Amino acid sequence: MCRLLSALASDLTAPSCTPAHTRRKVRAGDCGCRSHNFYFEELHVACEPRVGHPWIMRHNLYDTVKYILSLFLFISRLYISAEDTFSHCKFMHQFNITDMIRKHALEFYGYIKLINFVRRKKPSAEYLNSLSSPLPWEEDEYLKPELEDDLLLQYDIEDLYDSTNISYPNGLTDNTAILEQLKCAEHRAKLAETALANAQEDLQKMRQFAQDFVMNADVRSISSSSSAIAELQDDEDGVYFSSYGHYGIHEEMLKDKVRTESYRDFIYKNPHIFKDKVVLDVGCGTGILSMFAAKAGAKKVIGVDQSEIIYQAMDIIRLNNLEDNITLVKGRIEEVDLPHEKVDIIISEWMGYFLLFESMLDSIIYAKEKYLTEGGSVYPDICTISLVAIGDRNKHADRLAFWDDVYGFNMSCMKKAVIPEAVVEVVDPSTLISETSVIKHIDCHTTTITDLEFSSDFTLMITENTECTAVAGYFDVFFEKNCHNSVMFSTGPQCTKTHWKQTVFLLENPISVKKGEALKGKITVLKNRKDPRSLIVTLSVNNTKQMYSLQ
Repeated sequence: MCRLLSALASDLTAPSCTPAHTRRKVRAGDCGCRSHNFYFEELHVACEPRVGHPWIMRHNLYDTVKYILSLFLFISRLYISAEDTFSHCKFMHQFNITDMIRKHALEFYGYIKLINFVRRKKPSAEYLNSLSSPLPWEEDEYLKPELEDDLLLQYDIEDLYDSTNISYPNGLTDNTAILEQLKCAEHRAKLAETALANAQEDLQKMRQFAQDFVMNADVRSISSSSSAIAELQDDEDGVYFSSYGHYGIHEEMLKDKVRTESYRDFIYKNPHIFKDKVVLDVGCGTGILSMFAAKAGAKKVIGVDQSEIIYQAMDIIRLNNLEDNITLVKGRIEEVDLPHEKVDIIISEWMGYFLLFESMLDSIIYAKEKYLTEGGSVYPDICTISLVAIGDRNKHADRLAFWDDVYGFNMSCMKKAVIPEAVVEVVDPSTLISETSVIKHIDCHTTTITDLEFSSDFTLMITENTECTAVAGYFDVFFEKNCHNSVMFSTGPQCTKTHWKQTVFLLENPISVKKGEALKGKITVLKNRKDPRSLIVTLSVNNTKQMYSLQ
């Protein structure tokens, strides 16, 4: 065999070529000669291919020989094509590659694994012919080539199916061969099912990792800063304040009797808290709370608001002859200069959907830390967030099943966009299927900005046999500190409707529940990395986890 290579090298290096000589050692087995090593000249062909050798490329001789010759493992011989190799194996070793492929229903990757298995393990033809499923080369490790630039791996196995003359080794009949193929197909189907299940599990893990990464890394990278809201620029926060510049939103809030009358009752029924005090009204809007405080006996009230509505508030203050008691300042509380260095009372209606939406409590905390005197008070002083389970198949179908058939078209892919969006709506009290569970308690006198991002375990005690289709969130507000007459109000679905309504987190797949069952879960509430006034809420219930946005 080495003489063959030497002759080939001699034949290739005719006088018309200008070779450059270097020495390269060929390992035992590279040339098919397993008994020894040999050397040959690495010849860089510097001329056009010679007539009679059309397969010589502009490569060195070593690479050219590797490219054009195919080494098969049954023998110590070289062939210039895959077809010659297969032919030799068929007639000299009774191994028919075509029969092997058909018998085991090998597709492209199966063929690749077979060749690499033979390269690595060097089995006999008899062993290969005797195989049945499961095959010894099923593992993916056999996808890695054993021989660099292996010509057999470059062969298109579709060509092997062109032949109609099939011989079955070991005396197999057509029926037996078909049975073997069916067994092999069944085995491969089971492997495929297992692989699919593993892939789906891995995909779910990847999704969960991505969600956890977003929530625990990306989001916290901005929200962990205590000044996330304070550092927002005008162009970043302009949309938020401009939304409060129109009278419509203030009309809605003023007409919310639960909201407005609760503040009025707290102030008017506890005048001792306000008498002769300096009061700061953060986000004063039309000035309604400032005027309540002035009427209750406050010495001075300072109202601050960045939105354009403050100009109407100035007119309202003058119309009610309160300009001597109330001073209005336009700007963000984090940026303005107040006419008083310290205040005795901070009052504000800062609550958003699900309590923390819009992150206005951040500004209240900022004002408390900068302006509130020692022993001063913030109102409202206590707030809680609660969850309750919902069983409403009609609403669930209306939001999800609707997309399965939209005027005869399948739009089910839209469900992936619908589910992660928390919905603010009024929940029908008759659809409540559990007792409530408080997930967050906030004392405005002691809480910090970092406390406003949290995780909490919860348990919902089910009250009937049904299906849980969603979880709703709401909040309660308390005016208690130093009060002779405490006041509270709730935004829960079982109470009078407010403009805050409830926040609904739809479950993709309803959960069957029974009366008396404890439905346990975990909720995580974080500020959105891109917009710290919006929220990302992650709900884990019954071993399923879903991330929702509230924006």
